[in-house]
Amino acid sequence: MTETLLDIKDVVVEYPPKGFRAKPFKAIKGVSLDIRPGETVGLVGESGSGKTTLGRSVLGLAPVTGGSIKYRGQEISNATRAQRRELSHEIQVVFQDPYTSLNPSMTIEQILTEPLTVRKMERQAANKRVAELLDQVRLPHDAAHRLPREFSGGQRQRVAIARALALDPKLIVCDEPVSALDLSTQARVMELFIEIQERTGVAYLFISHDLAVVRHLSHRVAVMYHGEIVEWGDGGQVTSAPEHPYTQRLLMAAPIPDPDRQAKHRADRLRLLGIQREQDVQAGFA
Repeated sequence: MTETLLDIKDVVVEYPPKGFRAKPFKAIKGVSLDIRPGETVGLVGESGSGKTTLGRSVLGLAPVTGGSIKYRGQEISNATRAQRRELSHEIQVVFQDPYTSLNPSMTIEQILTEPLTVRKMERQAANKRVAELLDQVRLPHDAAHRLPREFSGGQRQRVAIARALALDPKLIVCDEPVSALDLSTQARVMELFIEIQERTGVAYLFISHDLAVVRHLSHRVAVMYHGEIVEWGDGGQVTSAPEHPYTQRLLMAAPIPDPDRQAKHRADRLRLLGIQREQDVQAGFA
């Protein structure tokens, strides 16, 4: 039986009410999924679906009010700050915006060295590791002495990926890591993610609103809607022949260069939107 790296079971994330007599806001409603070593699980959904909140709950940045999150069999859903520090060399994150996720006043060398020195790595070994990381993400060694503002968006995201890899993690939570990039840069960064995974065996929880992106990267795919998983299974199946109307709608949102096929695509999507609205009304979402 294949070992489970991350096991999310019936997780609930609930935020306190903001107004008088208001009900608590339940962002995640009993979600379950698992990730195996060396696997990419794509988590896809529109804005507000709860996908980023689920990623944040894995990182300890969102309050888990029900269910459990286990990493290698250890419960981490309510880990202390000290326990989170110990977990940081195993679980890392790449955020969406490469422009704000890097400290603008630090050189790339300082950014990449910081997690190493926290782990008390000697200076010479840390410098060697920084050179290795720059090689892994296909950046020149002289990049170490430059500031983030001297790089393009794609290059900054490569620096963010290098920082996440610094401590040889087993799992990286990737929160919309290519959505702020242009299409050609997206493709290069996605190929980099695949290349790194093949070389290191790292697992990814890859969060995106774009079904085409998760299709390219994911072994399995979970589709979120209103804080729930509505479809979950093999990546090829879910992203090419989905069963749930919401996933079908996401698939049809992707443009097609053929005008006739695009017109049919649009008509089918409008039909599915009507079905989804009726279901939302019945479920109390609208």
